Amino acid sequence: MFMVFWAETARSAAPISLPPSFRRSLLNPRHPLCFDPSLDRMYIPVSALPPPLKHKLQVDEQCETMTLRDDDHLLSRLYYVTNAKLSELQQSACSNGSKRTKLESFSAFLWRMVAESSLVADNDDNKTMSRMGIVVDGRCRLMSQGKDDKPTPMSSYFGNVLSVPFGEKRAREVVEKPLSWVADVVHEFVESAAKKEHFLDLIDWVEGHRPVPALARIFCKPGSEEEEEGSTALVVSSGQRFPVTEMDFGWGKPMLGSYHFPWGGKAGYVMPMPSPLSNGDWVVYLHLSRSQVAFIESHAPTVFRPLTPHHLNLL
Repeated sequence: MFMVFWAETARSAAPISLPPSFRRSLLNPRHPLCFDPSLDRMYIPVSALPPPLKHKLQVDEQCETMTLRDDDHLLSRLYYVTNAKLSELQQSACSNGSKRTKLESFSAFLWRMVAESSLVADNDDNKTMSRMGIVVDGRCRLMSQGKDDKPTPMSSYFGNVLSVPFGEKRAREVVEKPLSWVADVVHEFVESAAKKEHFLDLIDWVEGHRPVPALARIFCKPGSEEEEEGSTALVVSSGQRFPVTEMDFGWGKPMLGSYHFPWGGKAGYVMPMPSPLSNGDWVVYLHLSRSQVAFIESHAPTVFRPLTPHHLNLL
């Protein structure tokens, strides 16, 4: 919304399609505060974070220096995923009459890929844990019904109204179970947060821990060397509503919009976006470790195709 507002302002467009709202009172807590204890398993005050672990190091015998393992470095990549492949994943993820969205199905497949990559790298694979989180938008859940389809204050609220529910399973279980089982796990933890009550509870939880800021637990490192060894975590967000074609600052509409997520954490970050061709294909931004990217490219090359100008009809 900010990017669209900025682009319209740059073009002196009138009227502005969605005037920004900064009414923080829209997220006022309830009195008395009330929230489900399950939020303590999803979020953590930064004051309660465990001390940082020492990075795993390797010795370069020639230089006799200590360096970070190359496999631990996170890389950013762009891939193209066709609608046909997404439909295949969705079909595999549905069982017993259950219906799973393409995002749930794709996330389940990606979770399996990342979990399997950890088993290849870790000898003690029976203890290797893997976590998958999905970003859920709370704006539409908290939105009151407007009259005559007019934007409500929450629909134009400038600020993140997000939650990051996640699931945690043994990596071997994620790999060996059917994709439909993994998709069911994804659907279950997403559904638990995709409701108004969850976000009202989250607002109260944040208020109850002020002034200490909080963090989604999936972004936190495990609390011990043993727990960290081989463990994986990634978060999938959805850029399907990112209005790339509306980002016209006066020199024409862009062909591609993407993301960059250069942070210091070890959790991966994935953002699927619609293809600019509007044909159901996706452009997928991945921010994963070098070893995870290599595994995905070698084991799912027909799903994750490197993005080229041909995919954007630029050639």
